[in-house]
Amino acid sequence: MNFKLILNIALHLLQARLKQTIVAAIGVTFSIAMFIALVSFMNGLNDLLDGLMLNRTPHVRLYNDIKPAEHQPITLAEAYKNNTNFIRSIKPKDIGKSIYNSKAIIAYLKKDPRIIDVAPKITTPVFFNSGTIEISGVINGIDVLSEEKIFKVSEYIIEGKVTNLLQNNSIILGKGLASKMMLTVGDIIKITSPSGNLSSLKIVGISQMGIAEVDDVMSYTSLDTAQKILGEPTNYITDIQIQLHDKLTAPEVSKEFRDKFNLDTIDYKTANAQFETGSSVRTIISYAVGVVLLIVAGFGIYNILNMMIYEKMDSIAILKATGFSGNDVRWIFISLSLIIGFVGGMFGLLFGFIFSSIIDVIPFKTPSLPTISTYPIYYDGVYYVIGIIFALFTTTIAGYFPASKASKIDPVEIIRGK
Repeated sequence: MNFKLILNIALHLLQARLKQTIVAAIGVTFSIAMFIALVSFMNGLNDLLDGLMLNRTPHVRLYNDIKPAEHQPITLAEAYKNNTNFIRSIKPKDIGKSIYNSKAIIAYLKKDPRIIDVAPKITTPVFFNSGTIEISGVINGIDVLSEEKIFKVSEYIIEGKVTNLLQNNSIILGKGLASKMMLTVGDIIKITSPSGNLSSLKIVGISQMGIAEVDDVMSYTSLDTAQKILGEPTNYITDIQIQLHDKLTAPEVSKEFRDKFNLDTIDYKTANAQFETGSSVRTIISYAVGVVLLIVAGFGIYNILNMMIYEKMDSIAILKATGFSGNDVRWIFISLSLIIGFVGGMFGLLFGFIFSSIIDVIPFKTPSLPTISTYPIYYDGVYYVIGIIFALFTTTIAGYFPASKASKIDPVEIIRGK
């Protein structure tokens, strides 16, 4: 089989039907370009949503949950432990929110090579006093430097700096909370703790995550200040947040630390199952649309090759009469479809990148997302590799059936009919 000759014949056949060839290639180009742009945009959107919520969640969180005691007194009694016992109105066990021996646990975790960093935290509900009005909210007492290293809190600070929390008796309010009370940086706010302690804190910053439910109640202060507000000692910690080098190991690590430290744990996948599902669905939709576009382009190629075979019956008969086998003829028409797929696919990659770049510079400004200025696009070479593979695969399949039909043409019947 002389592939050079086969390719030369295929090119001459394409030139003979140049307009139809260009139309088929444009179909492939459009499909690949839309696939690249759509997948890049969808994954950019996923990254944006992940940044708003998933990236604000530790890979593993250690805490004490409120729950009923696993072993009730009746199950411990010798006389009843083998019986089926029905217990009603079980009250949750009050073990307190504080993590016992938290400093030793943090020191142990910091030595674990799987862990990037550990950020202790205190989360407590409070009342923000505005005149005679009390607004319920939440204070997060954080280790400022560790929290910034893991979660990049500064990206959501629209006024002030996160490092200002290193000052004594300082606080950063959520944008919605500050707007409700008409407070700005430099004002003093009074806070009432759950136990009734009254504290005055200076506002050193305003944060805005872009999620109204969070911005309306959330605030940040330092660990020391949070402990003072609650009247607790310096070892009082309610949460230990862990960031891993490989976040995919979070479920296994979570289970390991739950057994080791006898604490409740939750990994980021469990905590954000709904967001993970949404991201997967959006990715599947974008790939499905791209495949459908390529299938439509494949039908166009199929029709063009079918028409070409019908019009070139004489040429095919002459080729077979001069010694070309059915396999040679099949490869001629498969080569036609591969050339259309490759040329259309390469232009599709180019235009896909151009379309993605255009979307990437379109302004997208909203008060709820101050850190976002343009529509999100995620550039990844994998999408371009998938695109060209899809193009070649689809056009090869579209060209195979007409090529098989052409290979079975009997030259004697064609010439006799003429």
